Parts: sequence; structure tokens; C-alpha cells
Amino acid sequence: MHISVQADDFNIADEINALSKDRTDIGAIATFTGLVRDIHGEKAIKSMTLEHFPAMAEQELEKIGNDAINRWPIEGLTIIHRYGKLLPGDQIVLVITTSHHREAAFNAAQFIMDWLKTDAPFWKKEETDEGTHWVAAKSDDNDKKDRWK
Repeated sequence: MHISVQADDFNIADEINALSKDRTDIGAIATFTGLVRDIHGEKAIKSMTLEHFPAMAEQELEKIGNDAINRWPIEGLTIIHRYGKLLPGDQIVLVITTSHHREAAFNAAQFIMDWLKTDAPFWKKEETDEGTHWVAAKSDDNDKKDRWK
């Protein structure tokens, strides 16, 4: 399992290669990449700043990753989450799961994202023409997480 909380961007192809190089036992690779949108509701987004508690964020991502590994036969797992000031189109998060079969890889990736959205200690501040504001949690994110209980 590879967990990283970082300011720098990531290269999806390099991360997939790191998990799959010389592995002939892997039959499925599922990926999810989250991006900064240029609009939220009716407001144009100029930038988004992600803040976090470093040790706490890494520990929570590791816990979520371990929970996924304990639920599905995952052969490899990468979770990368960025912090700092990001612009529309920038990558925020990457989840990669590998498994012998696609269902486990898909389910584990979705589980990780559903839990990450609610439990990982990251806070988003959006900058618009009207100023900056913190992004509130969405109630449907909790509903998505709860389906895995």
C-alpha cells in the first residue's frame, strides 16, 4: 500500500506502472482521479485551497486503505491526496486498486473514495469573484459512505 499526502502533482501512468510492473497475477486495475472543477453551483471557481493536519491525514488514509484491503482481495493500492492551492483542472486525488478480478478493484476504489470524502481530515476553501468560503460537507456523501457499513 502506498499512501501520500503531497503538494506536488502526480503522474497517473507512473503510479499505475509502480503497482503493476512485472506483475502477471493482476487482472484488473481500477483508478479514480478527482479534479478541481471550475464551477460550484452557480459560482465560478478561481482556485481551491486544501488544508489538512499532515500526520492525521496520512493515518486516516492508511486506515481507509487497510479497511479496503480487509474487505476485498486487493493486490496493490495507491492513495494520493494533494493539499495547497489548486486551480481548475488540477488533480486533487488519485486512488488505484489492483486485484485478480475487476469487481474487487472497482468496489475497493469506490469504497475508498466514499470514505475519504467523509472521514479524511481535509478542508476545502474555494475562491470566487465574491471572495473565499469554506466548502461544507454534503449530506449525500454520508449516505454513500453508509452503504458500505
